[in-house]
Amino acid sequence: MTGESPLFAGIGGHQSARSRTDEWLTPPFIIAALGGPASFDLDPCAPAKRPWATATRHYTAFDNGLILPWFGRVWLNPPYSTSLLGRFMGRMAAHGTGTALIFARTETEAFFRHVWDRATALLFMEGRINFHLPSGKQAKGNAGAPTVLIAYGDTDAEILSGSGIAGKFVPLLLPRFWSIGATRGTWRDAIVSFLKHCDGPVRLDELYRAFAHHPKASTNPNYDAKIRQELQRGPFRRIDRGLWEYADEH
Repeated sequence: MTGESPLFAGIGGHQSARSRTDEWLTPPFIIAALGGPASFDLDPCAPAKRPWATATRHYTAFDNGLILPWFGRVWLNPPYSTSLLGRFMGRMAAHGTGTALIFARTETEAFFRHVWDRATALLFMEGRINFHLPSGKQAKGNAGAPTVLIAYGDTDAEILSGSGIAGKFVPLLLPRFWSIGATRGTWRDAIVSFLKHCDGPVRLDELYRAFAHHPKASTNPNYDAKIRQELQRGPFRRIDRGLWEYADEH
């Protein structure tokens, strides 16, 4: 960030390919579409000088959001630097509540570790967005790369899916058939419902991932053991080691 610690240059926005000290701020329409700044409790990568708020509380480069506590629903537009991006996205995945905006570099190690394996849903934005300068003016050129919004947790996934932001919504840990009242059924019902909607047998690790953010898992820290227990009881069939499918009872 211009005039601030070089270690955290660029916090609060992506950086220009021509100048790594330029700040690139989140377009306000994105924050508005996701509920507005008051709906986010914390922005751990906020610029010190900002023309608009992105959350109720902001950490800047002077604060160092990597070492301070994160709380509530987080908005994250992390630094451009590869090393810092991975660290902030790792923190976001561990926190598990909020929405992040990064370039859609889906093949990178950081994306696999902190997005594909941890996020609840994605929205690949249509076209290339224009970030804003610290003055509030829109940058003349676009971001230069495709952008993705990443939801962590069921609430943010639901907000993202109904945001109206142009793009393609992709659920990861939020199967479309889960209902608001999913906690009222039994574990058996939930697993039956999941496997019925799968195209063929499912690996046990995929079941764990799918149920990591299920409402029932929030009340059972040993949900993986519960899943194994219910699979043994049926109506499920073990196809191979760690591979299961629904077995129709009729």
